[in-house]
Amino acid sequence: MGFQVMTLSDAAAARVKAIVENSGPDAKGVRVGIKKGGCAGMEYTIDLVTEANPRDDRIERDGATVWIDPAAVLYLLGTEMGFETTTLRSGFTFHNPNKTSACGCGESVELKAADLTELARQRQAATA
Repeated sequence: MGFQVMTLSDAAAARVKAIVENSGPDAKGVRVGIKKGGCAGMEYTIDLVTEANPRDDRIERDGATVWIDPAAVLYLLGTEMGFETTTLRSGFTFHNPNKTSACGCGESVELKAADLTELARQRQAATA
């Protein structure tokens, strides 16, 4: 199996699958990206996919499909996408090793590009 940009938790895969099942016959999955915004500088974006972009990376888990915007790949390498429900909110979460800070409300983050040399070293160590 090749290297995946991002992984999905069980809860995230179940939520993506539920969103797609409830969004009509044209829905194929969701697309994750980033955009400039918020007080920390960047925000995660999640959009419904009805037509796949061949340039996007694609990950699948338990019948859920997530596409990743090519412009976001360097910022999302090594990220685990989760889903949580708390007393006050429910939504997708991102455990991202490239996050350097976040705003107080948690809506925006500051991200750095992934260190590709370090990722290659970790991958090599894991297969040794």
